[in-house]
Amino acid sequence: MSQRQTTETPLVRYTLIAIAVVFMVLFLVLPLLAVFVEALRKGWSVYFSALHEPDTWAAIRLTFITAVIAVPLNLIFGVSAAWAIAKYDFRGKSFLTTLVDLPFSVSPVVAGLIYVLVFGAQGWLGPWLAAHDTKIIFAVPGIILATVFVTFPFIARELIPLMQAQGNDEEQAAIVLGASGWQTFWYVTLPNIKWGLIYGVILCNARAMGEFGAVSVVSGHIRGMTNTMPLHVEILYNEYQSVAAFAVASLLALLALVTLAIKSIAEWRLLREMKALAELSPERPTPLA
Repeated sequence: MSQRQTTETPLVRYTLIAIAVVFMVLFLVLPLLAVFVEALRKGWSVYFSALHEPDTWAAIRLTFITAVIAVPLNLIFGVSAAWAIAKYDFRGKSFLTTLVDLPFSVSPVVAGLIYVLVFGAQGWLGPWLAAHDTKIIFAVPGIILATVFVTFPFIARELIPLMQAQGNDEEQAAIVLGASGWQTFWYVTLPNIKWGLIYGVILCNARAMGEFGAVSVVSGHIRGMTNTMPLHVEILYNEYQSVAAFAVASLLALLALVTLAIKSIAEWRLLREMKALAELSPERPTPLA
């Protein structure tokens, strides 16, 4: 029986490649180059002086503080949720899976408004928080809560299909041999999911540092106090300080490029492990199929 021909003609292939390259250059490469060109338009001295502003350093510091707190919290939640969903059957499992996907379907601005409704001065918990001299909205805790909300699906969503593909055989064998739950996780589960975990952490961190919508609602835009880097870029641009705005934006672009490089390495290692798993256990469905 002859094999069905599925290869397109060279003209079609080259046309599709050309269209893809043109779109990438127009919508990805040129805007990225424009950020660095505008940031350096008045020279390196103006560029570094814009970055040395106290408000800029405050925005950079708050951005990293938010990521340092939000990412580990999502790491704990993501691993726990993925382990529960992939390894166990229980009542409410589909509901938990739906909750994991909730931030993907809710606008970040709406998420920020929800936190204002709950923790704001006129919100449900506002009077109690005011009575105890605790401030969440228009303060750092609100920024961290909003960032945690918009980023918590990333790690769980990377680990759930990976753990489902791996099954429970190795964990059950470890328990039969006398390993405790922590030993089973540390020596069996974690080595099997490490590259998927790293991949999810990278995506989570990138979103945490670049989040704008939800953070904009709950921050109050207090200069030097509650402005993250994306919010500081907006303020500088609205004040017609374009060089300073693009200088800060270039830092975000550099972080994005570094994240992309690390993500590519992690994705390559993850694909290798998934292919090896598929070859060892061809009867199991994999997320790559």
